[in-house]
Amino acid sequence: MREEIALDIEDLPEGMKDLYSQAKNMILTNEDIKVYSHNDCDGISSGAILSIILDRLGKEHEIEFVSLDRLEDLEIKNKLTIFSDLGSGQPVEKNAKRDSEILILDHHPPLRDLDYKDTVDFKFLEINPMHFGINGTYHICGGGLCYYLAKEFGYKDLSWIGVLSAVGDMQNTHTGKMEGLNKLILQDAIDEGYVNKISDLSLYGRETRPLFVALSYFSDVNLPITNSKNECIELLKRIDIDRQDDDGVFRKLSDLSYEEKSRLFSELVRMLSKEVPGKYVKHIPKLVYADSYEFLKEENHTSLRDASEFSTAMNACARNKEEMVALEILKGNRADALDALSLISREHRRYLALKIKDLDETNAITELDNLQYFDGNNIKSEVVGTITGMILSQGNWQKPIIGYTSVSEENDDLKISLRCSRLLAYDGIHFGNIIRKVAKTVGGNGGGHSVACGAYIPKDKFDEFINTFNQELEGKL
Repeated sequence: MREEIALDIEDLPEGMKDLYSQAKNMILTNEDIKVYSHNDCDGISSGAILSIILDRLGKEHEIEFVSLDRLEDLEIKNKLTIFSDLGSGQPVEKNAKRDSEILILDHHPPLRDLDYKDTVDFKFLEINPMHFGINGTYHICGGGLCYYLAKEFGYKDLSWIGVLSAVGDMQNTHTGKMEGLNKLILQDAIDEGYVNKISDLSLYGRETRPLFVALSYFSDVNLPITNSKNECIELLKRIDIDRQDDDGVFRKLSDLSYEEKSRLFSELVRMLSKEVPGKYVKHIPKLVYADSYEFLKEENHTSLRDASEFSTAMNACARNKEEMVALEILKGNRADALDALSLISREHRRYLALKIKDLDETNAITELDNLQYFDGNNIKSEVVGTITGMILSQGNWQKPIIGYTSVSEENDDLKISLRCSRLLAYDGIHFGNIIRKVAKTVGGNGGGHSVACGAYIPKDKFDEFINTFNQELEGKL
């Protein structure tokens, strides 16, 4: 992997352009095609872009969304097998035959170098930004890589899905803006008339949640308004922002005027400045203010209008093993899929609320010197990360929180999920790298982002894992 290149990249490196040209040719010359993509928002977005490309080319294909553990001993049955948002860190090609063709589009740390393709007796092509010094955590994700393949065919109208995938993969959380190649993809989406970029308060639910409700979910730092709708209502009264419009409808963040948002921004900064240690004060503005992205073809005040809310809907499908519903949404087949999405989202919220209530009643959080954790027994492994993020506000925001649960009824290994305040990541801690290191010491594997990451470990190694993690963080917080 090469040294990272500058943030203000203006185009793909020449070497990547050559690989994309080869990838285009692989698709054009094959008819027997299977796509494997990761089962999260980025992976579903990646798969959708590839599927649309193949549909437009008249190429019949299969697509399957999988978790990483499915890749350990994958059978290669099709002439061309494409892996998107996964594959770089797994030996997916080990069962390839002499006539197999493998294409990988992934942004995660690669096992192989660029010359690997010259050492095998089948056709192998891997496009990974890290081979070219491009940051795969903040500058491009799986969906972005697949979008650049779409551009090879002239399909710039798919740029909006590239934006969605970047938001879903939290690639904009470092600075609150799109960086690197993501910035170029965003510009394509703006130029094509699909996306509007708005500098706005960094509150989730800007299109659908009443403002006082959105404020109550602020959890990076425990403020008086956190988990308290009454405090949020009092805050809005104090700074003269109406809770309802003239028709009695609760106002959303997207309804506020610039002046109202400015007053709310100033008040949040004031409140945060009173609560956080001095070393974090410089990070407060980007905790409160960031770019948001509107999808202009979607209806106002719906969960698909705002990129963050859209990505949550896609993840809800993934967490409930309904990736095909998300795929249909992204491909524009909305007739039945929207009704299915509504049901999935409703059931997803009900399940989360039930499990949060259970954790509340049992005072589940155990706090150590440098971290806190809870036993997510009976929580589905697909949603333990979501719940971990939701209960962060109930603990100590200055420490990461870890939730764990069994992988499945058939597999009693543990799935570990970590979430933390963005302030810890802004201060330079990358928990994804740390969890990878610690999981490896107990015979597991892990990785992810600075603020959201996870691991899989043997069940009997949890105590060793949590104690090692706690020691690893000594002096870092």
